[in-house]
Amino acid sequence: MFDDTLPDFNIGTNGGQTCAPVLQQAVVQICAKAQDFSHVVNGRFKGGWTTRHYGRPDQGIHAIQMELAQITHLAQESPPFDYAPGKAEGLRVHLAKILKTLEDLALSGALETGGRA
Repeated sequence: MFDDTLPDFNIGTNGGQTCAPVLQQAVVQICAKAQDFSHVVNGRFKGGWTTRHYGRPDQGIHAIQMELAQITHLAQESPPFDYAPGKAEGLRVHLAKILKTLEDLALSGALETGGRA
């Protein structure tokens, strides 16, 4: 589908328009610290229709797209596309951190003002 190697974590926020800056920054920080994983923000995946349609941070509705390269959880990116439990477990640790951080941000009230300082 692409000529180049797809980064492991592909974060899309339509150039920061679909979520609070604090939310995007938190996800990027976690991905940047994820050893042995690469990431990009608003690269090939800038936020699909759902992200762009529903992301309204000024109304307290935040949307972020996270595309994962298949190699993060599959043995190879070609048939037979075998699931690799060990790889997936390594990925799961970082995804859990992302979800917990998003939950903490939401519960803290930091997103109620659009997440702008």
